[in-house]
Amino acid sequence: MPWETVIGLEIHTQLKTASKIFSGAATAFGAEPNRQACAIDLGLPGVLPVLNAEAVRHAVRFGTAIGAEIAPRSVFARKNYFYPDLPKGYQISQYELPVVGRGQVDILLENGSLKTIGVTRAHLEEDAGKSVHEDALGDAGSNARFSGIDLNRAGTPLLEIVSEPDLRSPQEAVTYARKIHQLVRWIGISDGNMQEGSFRVDANISLRPAGSDRLGTRAEIKNINSFRFLQKALEFEIERQRDILEDGGSIVQETRLYDADQDETRSMRSKEEANDYRYFPDPDLLPLAIDDEFIAATTADLPELPDAMRTRFAEQYGLGAADASLLTGSLAMADFFEQTAAGCGDPRLAANWITGALAAALNKTDLDIGSSPVSPAGLVGLLKRIQDNSISGKIAKQVFDGLWAGEGDTDQIIAARGLKQITDTGAIEGIVDAVIAANPQQVEQYRAGKDKVFGFFVGQVMKQSQGKANPGVVNQLLKNKLAG
Repeated sequence: MPWETVIGLEIHTQLKTASKIFSGAATAFGAEPNRQACAIDLGLPGVLPVLNAEAVRHAVRFGTAIGAEIAPRSVFARKNYFYPDLPKGYQISQYELPVVGRGQVDILLENGSLKTIGVTRAHLEEDAGKSVHEDALGDAGSNARFSGIDLNRAGTPLLEIVSEPDLRSPQEAVTYARKIHQLVRWIGISDGNMQEGSFRVDANISLRPAGSDRLGTRAEIKNINSFRFLQKALEFEIERQRDILEDGGSIVQETRLYDADQDETRSMRSKEEANDYRYFPDPDLLPLAIDDEFIAATTADLPELPDAMRTRFAEQYGLGAADASLLTGSLAMADFFEQTAAGCGDPRLAANWITGALAAALNKTDLDIGSSPVSPAGLVGLLKRIQDNSISGKIAKQVFDGLWAGEGDTDQIIAARGLKQITDTGAIEGIVDAVIAANPQQVEQYRAGKDKVFGFFVGQVMKQSQGKANPGVVNQLLKNKLAG
């Protein structure tokens, strides 16, 4: 039986605030365990939470960016459960009345078409602490396993973004997650650092017979912290559920964990329902009221959003869909491109170098565009020397390597490496004559109609000139001389 996959994602993005959502404790990553947890984060008797207004601003910015409803009145609730890393015995979250209501996000599919994914809600909540499991040397030298609790993350502000079950494949899920990741960084509400836990994904997945409109029993895969793991976890879970269903079994609604080492999902616990958490309004927090004036002030400085900028790049600069998408992958990348395009006056040339040599160098060294050793001004200097025929495109790659290595600006590197292009027709003609004289057999083949041999002559001339001969002059001289 053919099966249809149904996926919905719950994305927890850490908001970029200096302090926690209900206390003044710091949120900086990397502190010694339990150095950034105060009495409010621990829920000690006699303390009261105070809402961080900056977290609310970030939520409103996100809601506006996805065209969502911003609730004029939302309520914080206590989500009751007990784990060692949640010492209060409850998490402050939002349930029936979230701050951000329904919105939508468009994703670009592999076939070039757009698909709209519904966003059910986005609500503010606090993070829990972290359980740390370590091996240690016990008494008498025996090995033992110990668990510790680090409460530094307790109270860290999160925005949980819940999608509709509109995703139909692991690749679509990854594309959507990447789009949300791009967006929260673009509008400045999160650093999106997945290694530090700033962006985590829970995936709800089920299968149903193809053509059915009824949802199957779902499993939830918790705390996935990379796009690659998200893809692999969903692929494994599809196979697991398909095998069970085709053997006549039933899927158990449960929470599962993805084990990257074994490349499999494992059962953690039965899946809780909302009533298991015993939600009720938090008596220590007033309802959150947001008016139009607050929304306008909070969103006044929102940048041009990725989709609008991608469309503009294609129309204004004549770029293809692939290049426009790559160049709007981040706001920093888009700014880099626009500065370079303006500086050299040739958007296509700028795009080719940024998506080609620069992107390759960034990927190889695992750097983002903000850490690039080559600045927009530095790349403009290189492109201008290509445009004025001081260097060929091939030599330009050597100059780029020099820029990347910090050897100076373009002109300094050209001078130091002796890379200036030979444009003197007389000098190039001497090389052309020598190459033709040394290869009489290839000359006969070319004159007999084997046009592909022409590339051999071009290659030999460029080799003799160490790549410095102007390609246009080389081609014209060879055509004239070989024609005779």
